Amino acid sequence: MNLKVEKFDNYTLIQVLAEKLDTNLAPVLKSELVLTAGKGEKNIILDMAKTEYCDSSGLSAILIANRLCKSAKGHFVLTGLQPAVERLVSISQLDTVLNITANVEESVEFIENRS
Repeated sequence: MNLKVEKFDNYTLIQVLAEKLDTNLAPVLKSELVLTAGKGEKNIILDMAKTEYCDSSGLSAILIANRLCKSAKGHFVLTGLQPAVERLVSISQLDTVLNITANVEESVEFIENRS
């Protein structure tokens, strides 16, 4: 499996374990996000520390996660961005829309300070 999902008290951590978040993996991530939100989870951390490449379908999945959390009055945090992915997020100006942290610990802190 290219995703690892862990449920904690106040959030769900989804780790992308693949090097590429592209048209092959994005639909799997999207359905996992919808399932997670459907279970009532409103805070999601997406850890992309192992992901070197992301395409538009990957960005779309990230935006879906953000929208699902906002709709549930929760928080979505993107973390562990590698340089190429960080550039794509920046070029797409999503860094102005998304909550982005350097690592999972900072993401957890972000959520706990807002809950």
